[in-house]
Amino acid sequence: MKKGFIFGLMAMTMLACTNKTGDNPLLNQPETPFGVPAFDQIKLEHYLPAFEAAIAEQKEEVEAIVNNEAEPTFENTIVALDRTGLLLDRVVGVFFNVLEADGNDDMNEIAEKVSPMLSELSDGIILNDKLFRRVKSVYDQREQLGLNPEQMRLVTETYKSFADNGANLPEDKKERLKVINQELGLLSLQFGNNVVAETNACQRFIKDEAQLKGLPESAKAAAAEEAEAAGHPGEWLFTPKRTSFTPVLQYCENRELRKQLLMDYTTRANHDNDHDNKAVIIREMELRIEKAQLFGYDNPADYILADCMAKNHQTVDAFLQSVWKPSLAAAKREAAALQELLEQDFPGEKLQPWDWWFYAEKLRKAKYALDEEEIKPYFELDNVRKGAFGVANKLYGLQFEKLENMPVYNPDVEVFKVTEADGSLVGILYTDYFPRAGKRPGAWMNQILPQYIDAEGVDHRPVIINVGNFNKPTAGNPSLLSMDDVETLFHEFGHALHGLLSKAHYKSLSGTNTPRDFVELPSQFMENYAYEPEVLKTYAFHYQTGEVIPDSLIAKINAAGKFNQGFVTTELLSASILDMDFHELTTAEGLDVNSFEAASLEKMGMIDEIIVRYRPTFYNHIFTTGYEAGYYSYTWAAVLDADAFAAFKETGNLFDEATAKRFRHLLEQGGTRDAQELYLEFRGKEADPKNLLRRKGFIE
Repeated sequence: MKKGFIFGLMAMTMLACTNKTGDNPLLNQPETPFGVPAFDQIKLEHYLPAFEAAIAEQKEEVEAIVNNEAEPTFENTIVALDRTGLLLDRVVGVFFNVLEADGNDDMNEIAEKVSPMLSELSDGIILNDKLFRRVKSVYDQREQLGLNPEQMRLVTETYKSFADNGANLPEDKKERLKVINQELGLLSLQFGNNVVAETNACQRFIKDEAQLKGLPESAKAAAAEEAEAAGHPGEWLFTPKRTSFTPVLQYCENRELRKQLLMDYTTRANHDNDHDNKAVIIREMELRIEKAQLFGYDNPADYILADCMAKNHQTVDAFLQSVWKPSLAAAKREAAALQELLEQDFPGEKLQPWDWWFYAEKLRKAKYALDEEEIKPYFELDNVRKGAFGVANKLYGLQFEKLENMPVYNPDVEVFKVTEADGSLVGILYTDYFPRAGKRPGAWMNQILPQYIDAEGVDHRPVIINVGNFNKPTAGNPSLLSMDDVETLFHEFGHALHGLLSKAHYKSLSGTNTPRDFVELPSQFMENYAYEPEVLKTYAFHYQTGEVIPDSLIAKINAAGKFNQGFVTTELLSASILDMDFHELTTAEGLDVNSFEAASLEKMGMIDEIIVRYRPTFYNHIFTTGYEAGYYSYTWAAVLDADAFAAFKETGNLFDEATAKRFRHLLEQGGTRDAQELYLEFRGKEADPKNLLRRKGFIE
């Protein structure tokens, strides 16, 4: 993904906002433990003034570099530039985390004001000719400066961030680029707001409990509480949030209700109303194509991928096809098996997407005697989190201590101090796991404060957050996770470790500031540990009895590990191919979003029984959060993570000390080294794709 080094922090969020006032907690170093943001003191009126002041400060810092009469050097230009914007980093880190996790209409209005301000700041820096000449001067003489590898990387990445974002363009194209960037920022905000609005607006109330036959009592209890909170006591409320409708798809015998809820989810922001995203998508694609062509690329994909491991769309397309073919073949076999089950209930009927989860659950029970409702009582949220923490302790020696009375933006948020075995600080981790009206769907990791080493040699440790949308505790039960939820928690914790363990000198290279198709390696690597028997026995305790998960259930989980993987992988890969099809466009003239999607699915041979994981109008990854032409990275990184985990398996020890030390070193490097070089250093060879295909059960 092309982005200025100034806003590397914002790769997974959006934009930001500011003003000068003496008591603004965003503008003053807070007197809080570990210097974390004073969330409890920050009010809505603080954001815009804080952004104005922070933007002004970074402009002054950059001007000082531009107007330095001394000859450009690594220190007075490249390092000085990396150290600008620390106040803005703090304001951005706070505002956009709260906007995504606990936002409201007032914050959306602020974001809309700030978006063009941030675009203007970024463009004003990147497109400053005098500044670029200084950067280029250092870049041109880099081989003679005696730089170490990290310093050389900083010089190279800084120069590329200018060149890739317009510094070499003629003046007329620079001016056009500024306009494009500002409009894209606003469109991205609009897209995300529309998805949230559609998700919140869609509510289905059920009055007759008979309509919920087969639905587990825990899911009914949660739906009843939701209905009561919405002013409908004695009813059950279901929404397009995954925690709400997924149990219905899995267990409810009411085929029509399953259809209604799946359609509610898959048609969001596609209803020709005020929250319709089709026109937003068309305009975004027009601008992305125009932007890529300003830089001499035919399409946005090649412009974006030039800085990734894959380098171009041909490599990505070939890679996706290599996994798509065995995945689709497996999905077709799975569909045939589910069709046989459907025939027993509805003779002559064809399997539909709203049937898949229901009959897959039936087949899993019949084939493996595995009932997820039997397993969920062992996956209490706090225990699962402790399990993830325990893996990090065994791999890297990390310690986790819950901190009480810390400033948070919502009562659901919890805070942990992360330390080395010797007690030295690694960083601060926030967790925010429950859905709310102002939270966007999904799960993610963000950086609130970056890791870097300042001019005095002080290592500023990062503040990281994991956010999710897991089941909230009910009156009778704690938060119990599904198997997918468990993997999600481990996944996002893997991202958190990537940020926490960072040991970079320069903030633009620290943590998760890596190529998009490498950044998912640490997260997906952690998923491998979730269901290992050795790990399960450390965290899977029945929430009522305290009994550790029995060996019989562990055996069922592992026996079913390859079950339904054709569906899972096909659903994901179809979204990846759809993403690439959009971003390989050379013109958006005549683009009809729904027709384009249908043509893409037909071309890839997608079967009717499966709906693509993200349909365009709610595809936040590629239209708001910076994964455009990058969703393939989950599968690309899966090849790496399966191969990396195989390195541990080959030793006969999941926590082999020497292997863990090498992998931790990879995590600590952040973006200070070439991603392929880092992986080869860890593994000693190229990643073998067969490890992924074996894990999926596609080959022996």
